[in-house]
Amino acid sequence: MAHDQSDSPSTSSLLGSPPPYKTTGTNSPPVAKPASGTPRSNRSLELNEQSPLLSPQYLEDDQTLLAGSTGTPANELEWRDGGAEESKSVWYLFLLTLSIGGLQIAWAVELSNGSPYLLSLGMNKSLLAFVWIAGPLSGTLVQPYVGIRSDNCRISWGKRKPFMLGGAAATIASLLILAWTREIVHGFLGLFGVDPTSEGVKTVAIIFAILAVYVLDFSINTVQAGIRAFIVDNAPTHQQEDANAWAGRITGVGNILGYLSGYVNLPRIMPFFGDTQFKVLCVIASVALGSTVIISSLYVRERDPRLEGPPSLGKAGVLSFFVQVFTSLKRLPPQIRKVCEVQFFNWIGWFPFLFYITTYIGQLFVNPIFEANPHLSPAEIDEAWENATRAGAFALLIFAITSFTSIIILPFIIVPTYRAPIDTENLLHPSTPNRASTPGTPGTLSASMSYFPTAPSPESHSRLTRLLSACQLSWLTLRRAWLLSHILFAICMCSTFFITSTAAGTALVGVVGLCWALSSWAPFALISAEISKRDAIRRARHAGRGSSDNIHSDSSSSKSLVDSGDQAGVILGLHNVAIAAPQIIATLVSSVIFQLAQKPRGEPGDDSVGWVLRFGGVAALVAAYMTSRVGDEAKGKENGLEDGEV
Repeated sequence: MAHDQSDSPSTSSLLGSPPPYKTTGTNSPPVAKPASGTPRSNRSLELNEQSPLLSPQYLEDDQTLLAGSTGTPANELEWRDGGAEESKSVWYLFLLTLSIGGLQIAWAVELSNGSPYLLSLGMNKSLLAFVWIAGPLSGTLVQPYVGIRSDNCRISWGKRKPFMLGGAAATIASLLILAWTREIVHGFLGLFGVDPTSEGVKTVAIIFAILAVYVLDFSINTVQAGIRAFIVDNAPTHQQEDANAWAGRITGVGNILGYLSGYVNLPRIMPFFGDTQFKVLCVIASVALGSTVIISSLYVRERDPRLEGPPSLGKAGVLSFFVQVFTSLKRLPPQIRKVCEVQFFNWIGWFPFLFYITTYIGQLFVNPIFEANPHLSPAEIDEAWENATRAGAFALLIFAITSFTSIIILPFIIVPTYRAPIDTENLLHPSTPNRASTPGTPGTLSASMSYFPTAPSPESHSRLTRLLSACQLSWLTLRRAWLLSHILFAICMCSTFFITSTAAGTALVGVVGLCWALSSWAPFALISAEISKRDAIRRARHAGRGSSDNIHSDSSSSKSLVDSGDQAGVILGLHNVAIAAPQIIATLVSSVIFQLAQKPRGEPGDDSVGWVLRFGGVAALVAAYMTSRVGDEAKGKENGLEDGEV
């Protein structure tokens, strides 16, 4: 197949064949030329016309981005042609996202049993609200820091794995220390002859538990930052929604296992792991997290970050960190910024639900008990709350099942943002292996460890496309589904005015599972696709500049094009700031509500948690309005793809 060329750079060392374009002049952008008589209809990113985030004009605007004002390496243009960014197998996506399932089990243990466990140590609800500020505080500080450090990491076995493995080890240690807080404190103070039933020992145990919670939350955020960036880095751009859907499904399985474990009487089944429910849960979560992170790390090979060139220079001090964060915040692409604005209000609503819904269901459970028996002893009150906590765990189990079922079904009825590419060359020559490779980089830098099956035949692909299209609701984009989930969540939270029984409360929590499925999928899918596309272009430019001496371009302009944008780590870290920072607001408001409305432990009719949930419902309505603004200006230019910005 011949291609006409004029004044085009030699890139045979990069691609092994002449570049498929010609230039109209030394200062004119290269224009892709199709094969003679064959229209080039396939794209590496075929954008859906009904995308909530990007418009069809993206293809024209991004042409300018890729071409630039001077000659563009051919391998950058190849990223836009079919076959450059191959689809990964389902098995690959499953193992890529498996580690997030183990993390979710640890997270579910803390969410479902953390509050009852801390209350059993003698902590009051007002102090409990300030303890849980550890989560948003660590998310605000740790994830951007880990994102910056992992983006600049140049260890040969990957940028993200050191943080995933280190964070997992710290999470396991803090989980086990928290579960055995009483024994550790009593054993240590017992060496000095201190009475283990004294108020001083109780206070020390509470302080020790608070410190363990802070270490736990900082560790969880470290491993979460690594895993999220790991998924974005190693999934193709057109499969970011699929990868995040798999992450949502595995998260749902983790939730089910975590909440199911909380509902079952584990000390009776596995007494060798501990004599209390919380101890056994922490051991199970530790095993799950450690094993899944190791499996994902061993199977998926990251690109060697040393081949990306030296890391960006910057001081490692605290002041430098905040300067980097604010600089990155100012240059966030507009659509990603809009998603972050939605997340700010979204998580003001979700934080009270996730941390206090077990207590809410438990209060519904104990209300009739306390009304019928107003003079229970402290031991009897503890026993009632033990059963109430199990009822709350069952409600969260229903919540997890609903969420998991929803994330299985929703991707089939929601119109996808990106269409998978069809490699016409492989369709015409099926004997050629379809190797998964990173666009713009040599095949040896592939994120995959193996070859994947060849592309399907045109007939089977057409049948599959028609089948999936028949299931989709043409009006239901990912953005619209996310908006509707905010409204449904607000309705559910306001309906707590009318909930008086455990069964009704459990049904309510089950409905909220649908909202959680979209909240744990939609924002990550919308952001990840944009990050992946930009990273692909950045790697293509870097490979083009570093691999050929014949590429003529303005060096300073080229450098600004490559380095002007941030990578997955810091962008996802800033996204997590939008998730974590509002939780601090929710914590402070919750603490005030508890201070005003809380009743003494053992009294019926404590509706303080109900008022906290209703406050979250109001925030969800604001999030719904903000979601309606996402995509209003979804032009290629509005996505930050102008003036050579990546």
